[in-house]
Amino acid sequence: MVQRAQTLFMLVRQAWEVQDAQHKCHLVHEAWNLSQQADADWGEMPADLAADPGRPEAPKLVPPEQVPFRNATSVQGRAALLHAIAHIEFNAINLALDAVLRFPELPLEFRLGWLQVAEEEARHFELVTGHMKASCNADYGDFSAHGGLWEMARRTAHDPLVRMALVPRLFEARGLDATPGIMRKFQGVGDRKAVDILQVILDEEVGHVALGDQWFRYLCQSRGLVPEVAYQALLQEFDAPRPRRPFNEKARLAAGFTKAELAAL
Repeated sequence: MVQRAQTLFMLVRQAWEVQDAQHKCHLVHEAWNLSQQADADWGEMPADLAADPGRPEAPKLVPPEQVPFRNATSVQGRAALLHAIAHIEFNAINLALDAVLRFPELPLEFRLGWLQVAEEEARHFELVTGHMKASCNADYGDFSAHGGLWEMARRTAHDPLVRMALVPRLFEARGLDATPGIMRKFQGVGDRKAVDILQVILDEEVGHVALGDQWFRYLCQSRGLVPEVAYQALLQEFDAPRPRRPFNEKARLAAGFTKAELAAL
């Protein structure tokens, strides 16, 4: 158990730095539980945060075109597809922890919101990897993966407005679009457990994108920017991949996008 003298910033940083995925999830749950106590102490943010968080030696990171083909019709293909989802969730844990640590000047509600996201992403990772082990006898790290999402995290580490725009509102929102199609793949091969897990992820991911949208709009307002205009400008400035149709419009609208913005995208 965590010693009560340990502050939340210390514990969150420990979770961010640890390499082992299961240990990272455990520490995230510890941090979230500690944050809910009335006398929770954040303490001082530790200095000199590195550019990258801890991650295990496996999976090996390769360019996107070298990631294994993921066809759900075979056990190997289902394992590869579940592994890709697990890798996204693992990165999402680190991204949420990074937001807590990277931008400590923002209000307490920002830190608590992203710590809750980290806790939910850790639970998603455990659900996916547990099912991958039970149904396919595969573990996280058995397949290669790519690091495109973390590359954008590095590029946005200097400014929380840019981070909120180009990670939750771009990359994570893309997950809202892609997940229903992945669910249909698992449905087609009779993997009901995977479908149920992905439904949990989709439902909670709407809230994660909405949190990014909330703070993006908050920061735009504080700087006198029009959110929709600023978003388009950042996509161009950072040469970010454009959101691709088809959109999950219901989920995106629930997460804070407007109908006019979706039409413009």
